[in-house]
Amino acid sequence: MRNDIHPDYREVVFHDLSCDFKFVTRSTINTRDKITLDGKEYPLVKIEVSSESHPFFTGQHKIVDTAGRVEKFRQKFGKVGSKTAVSQG
Repeated sequence: MRNDIHPDYREVVFHDLSCDFKFVTRSTINTRDKITLDGKEYPLVKIEVSSESHPFFTGQHKIVDTAGRVEKFRQKFGKVGSKTAVSQG
């Protein structure tokens, strides 16, 4: 490998601002901020969403009722808005 062409791969702290969750991982991301965690200084990356705050991972995601949306559309527009035949079974 050639020297001086690869980015600096080091330990970095990612801080989820929405739930005050911090975790250490390795990354090449550049940052100006620093944080001291467990007596050691790390570069700091502030993020808005992580696995601790994302609705999919926390189990608080909403299930979209697509069948209800289709019925609402058909009630509002009837046969004018739909190009597919509605089965009356």
